Amino acid sequence: MENPLLLFPQLNISASKDKAYYKKSVIKEEPHKASKAGAKQKRNRLSLLLQKPEFHEGDHLGKSGSLTKSASVSPEEAVKWGESFDKLLSEKAGLDAFTKFLKSEFSEENIEFWIACEDYKKSRSAHELLPKAKTIYETFIQKDAPKEVNLDFHTKEATSRSMGQPARGTFEAAQSTVYRLMEQDSYPRFLRSAPYLGLLQGRAPARAPLRRRSRSFTVNDFKGARPDPALW
Repeated sequence: MENPLLLFPQLNISASKDKAYYKKSVIKEEPHKASKAGAKQKRNRLSLLLQKPEFHEGDHLGKSGSLTKSASVSPEEAVKWGESFDKLLSEKAGLDAFTKFLKSEFSEENIEFWIACEDYKKSRSAHELLPKAKTIYETFIQKDAPKEVNLDFHTKEATSRSMGQPARGTFEAAQSTVYRLMEQDSYPRFLRSAPYLGLLQGRAPARAPLRRRSRSFTVNDFKGARPDPALW
């Protein structure tokens, strides 16, 4: 019997086209896999930076949505949180409670940036500074960053220029700006929130209501402003 490829030469052509198509498919998939791997690596790097003990130790931010376990925070301790914003952030339970509150307002990027800067300043060697600085910059400061914080033009430019040779004070100005925004905007609302008022009265805090911000606040909104104690 004659060779079927001689009788039907199109079979051989078809086979070569299939092989060529298969090779193209493999080549097209490789960049996609590479981009997925790169994105996964970046997410892992950010996760390692942000998942600090202060977020998990004691698990005060449980799945129930409470600001903190009622047994772990006394009314006397909650009263101290109202003395100053610095006092609130300096205590483990206070930082946890405020972080939970910001998550309910979809603005947790501010406290996460502040915590990342605190961790950055504790770096013991210049070798640690560069990768941490790169992660913080790409996550919170550069244009269209996944958790971009609100900074004025001059602060952002100064921070960007210092990225060439990061130092311990690289994010000092940016951190101070974000701290001031939280102190003058989010902190007074936290002190008026139902969960915090419940802690003052010794009650287990109810789930904080979720709400979206109508707009993003800017540094100019708070120039010269001071928290009004009468509103607390």
